[in-house]
Amino acid sequence: MAPRINPSILSADFARLADEARAVQGADWLHVDVMDNHFVPNLTLGVPIVESLARATDTPLDCHLMIEDADRWAPQYVEAGAGSVTFHAEAAAAPVRLAREVRAKGARAGMALKPATPIEPYEDLLPELDMVLVMTVEPGFGGQAFLDIMLPKIRRTRQLIGKHGLDVWLQVDGGVSEETIERCAEAGADVFVAGSAVYGASDPAAAVRALRERAQRATATAGWAPAH
Repeated sequence: MAPRINPSILSADFARLADEARAVQGADWLHVDVMDNHFVPNLTLGVPIVESLARATDTPLDCHLMIEDADRWAPQYVEAGAGSVTFHAEAAAAPVRLAREVRAKGARAGMALKPATPIEPYEDLLPELDMVLVMTVEPGFGGQAFLDIMLPKIRRTRQLIGKHGLDVWLQVDGGVSEETIERCAEAGADVFVAGSAVYGASDPAAAVRALRERAQRATATAGWAPAH
């Protein structure tokens, strides 16, 4: 699969979200970080903003729910217009049921893991998912430094996906930049969330292109890639 670049609006100007969505022309998805100030120590946006964004942009929305009681709230984000909804393994009481409900409503189902949460206990759940998100920072705030210690976890996750022959995307989120994206791609990631590296640039669309080029270069020579 060709690398996908998903700019995170957490680093955008919240007063100009429609304009900021249009500023990342060429992005594959628009990453929307939803935080409730309980699961993580930050409060961002919710269902009404997602509904508004869905009307304002043709770029599909990739909602990352850093919230408690994900089983209750995740389906509402599909109804609000999200094309992909990712819940945290640590916040879902019934992840299989939730993933199936998200898919049944017409969205891709993703499951996120905090840095300290291993992938191995969730191996049997992988066929129920469309994407696994390996957090490469502690969730809650943008602009954090990339955690290199997550690279082995990305590799293990890619190996498990390959072991079962699954078409599951592997996303990384946190500290992704031109300096780190190639390491992530080499380790097995194929979907990249970038916040400040995109919205902190003078030309966000050009930043998206530059990230994609680096990811493509690393993927082309990576040992996990299906074709070179």
